Amino acid sequence: MSAEGGPGIQGASVTASNWQDPPFNRWAYWHVGEILPTYRVSRGDGPARELPWRSRSAAPAAADLLAIGLTRVDGSAGTVGGVLADTFTDAYAVLQDGELVTDWYGPQGGPDRPHALMSVSKSVLGCVAATLIDRGQLDAGREITDYVPELAASGYAGATVRHVLDMRSGVRFLEEYANPRSDVRLLDEWIAWRPNGHGGEPRGLYPFLAALQAEAPHGGRFLYRSAETDVLGWVCERAAGKPMAELLSALVWAPMGAERDAELLHDGLGTAVHNGGLCATARDVARFGQMLLDGGVVPDQAGGTRRVVPPRWLRQGWAVDSDARAAFAASPAEAVFPGGWYRNQFWFRPGGHGDVLLCLGIHGQMLHVSRRTRTVCVKFSTWPQAQNQVYLEDTLRAFDAIGGVLGGRRHSGGRPRLPGVVSGLSRRGDTAPPPGPNLV
Repeated sequence: MSAEGGPGIQGASVTASNWQDPPFNRWAYWHVGEILPTYRVSRGDGPARELPWRSRSAAPAAADLLAIGLTRVDGSAGTVGGVLADTFTDAYAVLQDGELVTDWYGPQGGPDRPHALMSVSKSVLGCVAATLIDRGQLDAGREITDYVPELAASGYAGATVRHVLDMRSGVRFLEEYANPRSDVRLLDEWIAWRPNGHGGEPRGLYPFLAALQAEAPHGGRFLYRSAETDVLGWVCERAAGKPMAELLSALVWAPMGAERDAELLHDGLGTAVHNGGLCATARDVARFGQMLLDGGVVPDQAGGTRRVVPPRWLRQGWAVDSDARAAFAASPAEAVFPGGWYRNQFWFRPGGHGDVLLCLGIHGQMLHVSRRTRTVCVKFSTWPQAQNQVYLEDTLRAFDAIGGVLGGRRHSGGRPRLPGVVSGLSRRGDTAPPPGPNLV
């Protein structure tokens, strides 16, 4: 494993130990492969999906989009450009109906340079699981230990594939990024991204998962935990008999028409980091979002379409039911996304112009997909903190506002009005908002 690389920043080198910390992450997130070990996720040898530029006569100029007004979370008047400037943006891109409306890159990046996606990776991996399920290679109703018997003595015994897809196992895993002894930080030590008491030698992602224990019944609560996706990735590899880098390439990246290869981080023992290891360009993340917006299909060379992700998978995600909604309403996430839900490794929230699908990663990575406005928005960031609720909410309002203008709709600002009832349950939930959200 590479120990260091990159420039000296404030008298120190960018290393495997500090690459996620400010100010080092501003350089490191664009140069992950120079610091940490990665696998290549091939784009294949087919043509890239075209992202034609929107005619300037048919869409607002980039400067006009940046000038769109909104109400920020603190109640002050702001603009899209102000939010992007204030939230440590590394790059952004906006599509509507598959056309590129605008994109921008900070001085470290560019349209051909991959950036760390962090937990946006979870949603891409979820699409791998979807395709394996559709092909009959993976059964969401089967127990995890049917695929990975090494987890039989862990807290995952008795949990099903569906439980980890929706992050509803009963396994204890503390996802607190500000707590150096939380499970998500201990995971970094086992992977050997951070110093530990074992001489810096990696103990590995999979042995870490096998040591986790349960604290609640499976299938009840929703609680966002990165370990759930790591278990899902392990299950997918076993079900398909192939490593994750190959699965990502064959099932998602190449068939969706990616323009550039992606990179996938792995631990010191060669195991892919499923929960947040992908690095990709902003335009390819936008292509992924457009494929989701179009129901899992992409244009083919004959003027028709071909399927990448089963449309049923996406319909299932968008169509919240009372069980998923109730579990979300009782979770810490309800305080941040009131009326929202989590399904199939995607976030969903009521937006200013209808429900929105979200893929989120720490330090400000975001993919925002709005069916009503037909927009896809991508943002790469290097927030100084792993999580920042104000930055998150302001960015969501900015992307809602962009969609409203491009879609010919405008929202007066503030918190969106929520639909009243879904499957007999109030979208506002039947519980008081819980404290302490930990989302991405």
